[in-house]
Amino acid sequence: MDSALTEDGVLAAADGRRAIGDESTRRRLLGSLVEHPLLDAWLAFPEEGRVTVRTGKVELGQGIRTALAIIAAEELVVSPARIDVARTTTGSTPDEGFTAGSRSIEQSGAAVRQACAHAYRLLRDRAAARLEVSADALVADDGVFTTSNGDTVSYFELAAEGPFDYLVTAPAPLQPAAEHRFIGRGIPRLDLPAKISGAPAYVPDLRLPGMRFARVLRPPRPGATLETATPATVGSADVVRDGSFVAVVAGSEGEAEEAAERLAALLDWRGGMGFPLDAADPSYMAAHVVSSYPIIDGLASDGPAPPDPISHDDAALVLHSRFTKPFLLHGSIGPSAAVALHDGASLTVWSHSQGVGFLGKSLADVLGLDRGAVTVHHLDGAGCYGHNGADDAALDAALVARACQGQPISLRWARADEHRFEPLGPAMVVDLTASLGRDGRVSSWDEDILTYRHNARPLPQATGSRLLASWSLDPPVERSRAAPMLDFEAGGHRNGTPHYELGAMRVVKRDVDDASPLRTSAMRSLGALANVFAIESFMDELASAAGADPVAFRLGHTSDPRARAVIEAAVELAGGLEVPAGDDSVGRGLGFAQYENSMAYVAVVVELEVPARTAQITLRHAWIAADAGEIIDPDGLLNQIEGGFVQAASWTIKEKVELGPDGPSCSDWDSYPILRFSEIPSIHTKLIDRPDCPPVGAGEASCGPAAGAIANALAQATGVRVRDLPFRPEAIRAAFDALD
Repeated sequence: MDSALTEDGVLAAADGRRAIGDESTRRRLLGSLVEHPLLDAWLAFPEEGRVTVRTGKVELGQGIRTALAIIAAEELVVSPARIDVARTTTGSTPDEGFTAGSRSIEQSGAAVRQACAHAYRLLRDRAAARLEVSADALVADDGVFTTSNGDTVSYFELAAEGPFDYLVTAPAPLQPAAEHRFIGRGIPRLDLPAKISGAPAYVPDLRLPGMRFARVLRPPRPGATLETATPATVGSADVVRDGSFVAVVAGSEGEAEEAAERLAALLDWRGGMGFPLDAADPSYMAAHVVSSYPIIDGLASDGPAPPDPISHDDAALVLHSRFTKPFLLHGSIGPSAAVALHDGASLTVWSHSQGVGFLGKSLADVLGLDRGAVTVHHLDGAGCYGHNGADDAALDAALVARACQGQPISLRWARADEHRFEPLGPAMVVDLTASLGRDGRVSSWDEDILTYRHNARPLPQATGSRLLASWSLDPPVERSRAAPMLDFEAGGHRNGTPHYELGAMRVVKRDVDDASPLRTSAMRSLGALANVFAIESFMDELASAAGADPVAFRLGHTSDPRARAVIEAAVELAGGLEVPAGDDSVGRGLGFAQYENSMAYVAVVVELEVPARTAQITLRHAWIAADAGEIIDPDGLLNQIEGGFVQAASWTIKEKVELGPDGPSCSDWDSYPILRFSEIPSIHTKLIDRPDCPPVGAGEASCGPAAGAIANALAQATGVRVRDLPFRPEAIRAAFDALD
C-alpha cells in the first residue's frame, strides 16, 4: 500500500487513512495487525448471534482464548457468550509465529482489540446508513444498534452485507475504560469445562473414523542406528520403518503398547554418541565457549570483543559469587502426542505445538511435500512450558501416516520418551562481581553468563531440520543447530541486566557449544530463571556486606516507581521479612524482577522452614505482588503469576536432569521428582491494576523472583548461602560442611 509522511510525521495511506509514524508505538497499539492488517482475517459473523474471533496464538493452559473473548466482547459491545475463539489452523487464522515469551496479550490481544474496535465502528456506520441517522445517535447493546425512536438493526444483519474489506493501519478509539463490563472483571474460563468434566479436550482425545494408534521405538542413545531387520508385523500390529525410525501401528493403544514392548526385545542398536557427564559443570562449559557477546541495552552485540572486566580498585569492598542452574525437563504431566492423516497429496496434522505455522513448513520440508499441502490444526496438550516434544511427536505421527495412506494415526509418546528425548532446559552459570562504595551503594557490576542455547524450535530451513525423527531417516536429514540469540532480552541474556541502578556495568553472554548430543531449547522464562536467581541472591549478599536491610537496599538502587511499588506491596503483604520469634529454622526472603526489563513487574516474599536434621526445605508461605499493566482477566493473570511461582519453586528445590553416558538418566517421576500438590505453600497475591498502561505478558514473570526469594529465605534460615540449583538436602548439607 502506497504511503507518505504528513507534515506532522504521521504516516498517511494513499486512501487518506492515517497510520502511526513511530514503529514501536504502532506495534504496541496494533500488535500483530502490523503484519496482518486485513480486518476480515481477524473476525467474522458467520451466523445470527455468533461472532468468530481468529488468532494465531494457541491455548497452552494460560487462558488466552478466554482473554481474547473478553477483549472482543468489550470492544464489540456484545456478551462474551456470543464469542467463539477459533482454534489456530494454518492457512485460515493469522500466522502470529510462536505462542511464547508471554506476548500473547501484547501481540494478539492488541490486534484483536483494534480489529474489534474497527469492526464496531464500521458496523455502526452501516447501521447509521441503513437507519438514516448519524452514527453518534446509535446506542449499541449485545449486538444490536438502536436509535432514539426505537428502530433497531443487528450486527448480524449488517455483517450480511458483505466482508469489511478493510486494512487496519491506524488505531481506532476504544470503548471508554469507565464503561468496561468485562475487561478487568473477567469471565469463567472457556477451556475448563471440557477439561474438568473429562470431555474430549486434548490431542489424544481426538477420534476420527478408521483411526489407528502408534508408538515409536527410540534408540538407546542419540545417533544409534538400527542394525537388525524388522518384521512386517508384531501380533496384530504393523511395523513402520524408515532407516532407523521404527514404529508400530495397531487398532488400539493397548495393542500398540504391547507390540512396542515385543518389538523392542528384537531390535539391535549400534553406535551413537556418548553424553559428556559433566556437561553442566562450570569448568566444562567454560572450556566449550564458542562465542561471546557484550549485552548492551538488552541486546547481544555481535561486533567487537567483549570489554575487559571492570576494575574495582577504588572500591571499599568487592564481592564475587558464582551461581549455577542444571539442565531441566519441561515436565509436562501428559506426554507429547499428535494425530496425522496423509492421503498422498496432502498431510493434515493435529498438534499441541506452540507454532503451528512453523511446524507445518518444517514437516513439509522433511517429507518432501509442498508447504501448501500441509495443514496443522492446534489442539490442547497437557501444558508445555516451552519447547517440549510436541513438534517431534507431530513428525512421528506424520511418518507413520505416510506409511498408512488414508488412515488417521494417533501417536503418543511414552513417559520415558518424554523424559529422555525432549529438548532440555539449558544449564547456565552466572559469575557476578560487584563493588560497594563507602556510601554503601553498589558502584560497579560485572557479570558473565555461560549458557547453552535456548532456541532449537523447528523452523523452515534451507537445509537440515530440527525435528528429532528426521535425523534417523534413510537418508537422514542433517541436524540443524540452534542459532545465536542476539535480540532484545533473548535466550541466555534474558534478565541478565539487573533492573537496578548499579553504577558502571558490564554484562557478557558466552554461548556454549552444543555439538554434543545435547539438545537444549526454550523453557519457561529462558535465561531469566538463572539470571534473576543470581542477581537477587547477590543483591542480598551485597546488602549484608553493606550492613543494610535487603528491602531498603533494593529501593535505594531503583527510582522506577512501578518497581518500588511491587517490592513494597509484597513486603507489606508478608508483614516484613522478619520471621516469627522462636523459629530458628525458618527464613524469609525477597526476590524481584521486571520480566525482560520491559514487561510485568513481580516481587515475591517466601517463608520456608529447613530443619538442620533433615536439610529438607518446606515452603510455608508466599506473598506476591504483580503489575502487568492494565488487567484484562484477573483470574487468568492470577493463575499465570501463581503457576509460574509453583513451577519455579519446583525447579529451585527439586528438579535436575542427571546425565548418563546415553543421555538423561531420568525416565519417570521417581528419577525426576517435581513439587507435589501437598508441598505447595499458601500463596497470597496482590495484582496492581494500571488501566492507563498497556497490558503486558506475565506467564513467565514470577519464575526468577520466586527462585531468588527462596534462595534468600534459605540463607536467612540457615546462615549459609547455597548458590547451586536445586536446593536439595545434599546441596544444603554441602554448604553447611563448607562453612565448617
